[in-house]
Parts: sequence; structure tokens; C-alpha cells
Amino acid sequence: MGGIDAKTTVAGGRLAVLAAHLSAFNQETDHLAAATSTNRPPLYSSPTLQTSCVSAQFPVPSPPNLKGSLTIIDERTGKQYQIPVSEEGSIKATDFKKITTAKNDKGLKLYDPGYLNTAPVQSSICYIDGDEGILRYRGYPIEELAECSSFLEVAYLLMYGNLPSEKELAGWEFAVSQHSAVPQGILDMIQTMPHDAHPMGVLVSAMSALSVFHPDANPALRGQDLYKSKQVREKQIVRVLGKAPTIAAAAYLRLAGRPPVFPSSNLSYSENILFMLDSIGNRSYKPNPRLARVLDVLFILHAEHEMNCSTAAARHLASSGVDVYTALAGAVGALYGPLHGGANEAVLKMLSEIGSIENIPAFLEGVKNRKRKMSGFGHRVYKNYDPRAKVIRKLAEEVFSIVGRDPLIEVAVALEKAALSDEYFVKRKLYPNVDFYSGIIYRAMGFPTEFFPVLFAVPRMAGYLAHWSESLDDPDTKIMRPQQVYTGVWMRHYIPLKERSEMTEAEKLGQISASNASRRRLAGSGA
Repeated sequence: MGGIDAKTTVAGGRLAVLAAHLSAFNQETDHLAAATSTNRPPLYSSPTLQTSCVSAQFPVPSPPNLKGSLTIIDERTGKQYQIPVSEEGSIKATDFKKITTAKNDKGLKLYDPGYLNTAPVQSSICYIDGDEGILRYRGYPIEELAECSSFLEVAYLLMYGNLPSEKELAGWEFAVSQHSAVPQGILDMIQTMPHDAHPMGVLVSAMSALSVFHPDANPALRGQDLYKSKQVREKQIVRVLGKAPTIAAAAYLRLAGRPPVFPSSNLSYSENILFMLDSIGNRSYKPNPRLARVLDVLFILHAEHEMNCSTAAARHLASSGVDVYTALAGAVGALYGPLHGGANEAVLKMLSEIGSIENIPAFLEGVKNRKRKMSGFGHRVYKNYDPRAKVIRKLAEEVFSIVGRDPLIEVAVALEKAALSDEYFVKRKLYPNVDFYSGIIYRAMGFPTEFFPVLFAVPRMAGYLAHWSESLDDPDTKIMRPQQVYTGVWMRHYIPLKERSEMTEAEKLGQISASNASRRRLAGSGA
């Protein structure tokens, strides 16, 4: 019954959104009239989206020229070494290989689990200052882009380094829309998957399968220099951006037991996703433009985030010369992990467990005593308020004004206020991150929790593709082959099978449990 109740809740949420869509026409007339005379969605002029005082009004000065050298004295040998320091304040790890003690010493290695302070690439796409709470795409503060831009405009910016002209944007939007259709074989493949297949698993499989359906884009078949062609490269970019929403919608509809819906050529990027999810065969259906704009802003916020786990995976795979679809499938696979793309689901679970504002003090005490885990606070990069979280918090009110207020928002706001006034959390620089409010918004819009990471993956394709393209032009790009620090047995000789001693319990193969079906079969005769 629990599964039925969960499905009923999800269905109810989607019906609430559909009702808001269908009743929105009269409400939107005045709102649309109040917007600017351009074709921008109405939320471009919304007062709920304001620029950040940190990133926009009081910009942090650019870092000085840090070029110089580092003098290292090896106390093991007494030798002195000069290591060049770049203008950006980086040193080459290979320079440490020359610091040795003897003939069999292969030189120093930099041991850095999790790449906490390792930069494998130079990039001009995204800038993050975690201490100041700054995120910029190609130099533009994320708050300004969220307030003034559209997702496809931001995708163009990430790809080409500058905001497009009106003509360039129109051509870009047309090119992406023209490649939104997905090969029928991909849709058939999705339909053969289990009805409860996780949408991220479907997305990973479909992205990988695109490689098979587009052999013209495969360097393994067409040669390693294939992507040197600007035309070939850009075709793959618009293909991925166009097809990702269609695949995502097909994965969602499979979860709902419905057939895929073809995209519309008359709607914006975010409108098209809602159209494919909610039109139910009605080609004249049009999503609520305010909800579409909210989704567009969320896509802008998730489009790029520097050298994160999944982007690093994309660049790592691409360095081998593999086709772009396989590289992006690997990136989506990394994003599938709950530590990366599934964090907002953990926030919802935490807020539900807290239940009410009255329970917050006890919860925070549990966190301090390490008996409870606090999700949505703190970030590997940000030691200040995540600038994306500020924008998302304001978006929440816009969504609630359309589909109704989610009771968890009161708990979230009160929890944030309590945590940021508590010295324990302030001292540890635990501020809300992008996941803290995004899950509440997605839930309010009626999306099931398993679809949250898909709504993360679709816009992040823009960032993946920007990094993929940048790596192809970078003369320093080499196949990624990290070193390791070997800690195993130095050397031993082969021992014949009968002469070997028994292994300890920890070294033995564990007991592999058999399914009930296997037990039933083994219980029969002749098995």
C-alpha cells in the first residue's frame, strides 16, 4: 500500500500542476501585458529575482599577477630546486618529478585524494570563489544571468564565450529545436525498459546509445581528427542539447506508463519539456509560462559548475578521443551518484523527518552531537552562501503562488534561520547550498524525487559540451592517466595451487545470496 500511496501523491502533484496550467490563461493576461515589449518571458521583469550584492554590486577585485618561482630545499639530500609559478598561481606537478634522492627514486608525486587541490585543466568557462560566494559564467555573475537571460542564451554563452546577438540567438534556438527529435530506436529501447526503471539509468543508456545511432560522429569509425571540423563538432552540440529534453521526457513518461511525446517546434526549451510531460496527446496544449520560466532559471543555475565530479568525468573520457555521446553518458553516470546529483532528495527526506518548526532545536542538537545528518548545508567549494541558493529561495515563492504552498518550505526557512544564527554552524561555514531549496521547488511542481537528478542533468549538458569543446582546442590536452601511490607487496613468486595456505575470512569470497527462485529450482531433483 505504501507504493500505491506514493504514486497517488505524485499523481496528485502532477494534477495540481496541470490544473494550474489549464487555469493560467486568464491569470497570465495581465502578467504578460506588464512584461516588457520584447519576447522575453514575464519573469524577466519579476521583482523576485534580484542581483546579488556579493557578485554584482560589490565585485571582488581580480587576483594579482602571481607569477614567480618556488624555492624548495630537500632536507633529505640538501639539494635546492626552483619551481616556476604561473600568473594564475599554479605549478606543474611534473616539476616535482625531478626531486629525487637516489637512482631508483622516481621523484615526488602529489598525493591528492578527491582532487582537493589539483587542477588538471585550464579553463575560461566558469569561475567560482567559494570564500566570497561567487559563481560566474564567462565572467557574468550567475544572479544577472538568472534574472535577465534564458537557458539557451546561457548555453550559447558557455559554448562560445560571449552572449549572442539577436540574430545569433534566433539561429541557435532554431538549430537546437531542429535536432530535438530522437531516433525511434532510442524511444523503442526506452519502452522496453522496466516500468519502474530509474530515469537517470534510462538517460545514461539513451545517451550512450546515441553513439550507435550517429556513427558519423564517432572518431573510432571516422578518424581521430573528426572533431577538428567545426561543422561536425557543432552538429553534435545542437544534437545533444536538442535531444536531451526529449529523452528526459520519454524516461519520465515511461515511469508514468505513458508513451513518449514528440517535442513542439513552437515552444521555448523549458516550455517544451513541460509540454512533453503534460500535453497527454493534446498538440495545442501550452504550459504555464511562469512555471516554464522558473524551470528555465533552474536550468541556468545548473548549467555549469566548473570541474565538478561529472564534468571531470566528461573531460576524462573525452581525453581518450571517444565520441561525445559516450563521454556524456559517463558524465551522467557520475551525476547519477547520490553524493552528486541526488543531494536534493536527501534534503526533502531530512525536512520530512523534522516535520515541524518545533522540532528544529532538537534536530540541530542532534546534528551537533553527530547523531543526525544535516543535508543541504555546506559545500566542497562554497564556504559562504551558495549564490544559486539565494536565487532558488526566491523562485520558491513564485512556484507556490501558482501551484500552492508546500508546508516543508516553512520548516526549511526556519531551519535556515536557526542554523545561520547558531555559532556552531556559522563557525564551520555551513550555509545553504543549491540543493536545499531546489528539491522543494521540484516537489511543488509535481516531479517525483527520482526525476530530480534528470532535471539537473539536462541543463548540465551545456556545461559538459562547453568543456568538451574547450578540451578539443586546448594544446595541453592529453589522455588523462593519473599516477598512484603504490602500497602493495613489493614482489613475490608464484606458488603452485596445492602448496597455498588457506586465506583468512576477510580475504575469502563472501557468501553470495541466492534468490528465492534459485532456491526453488535447487530444491527440485536433477538440478
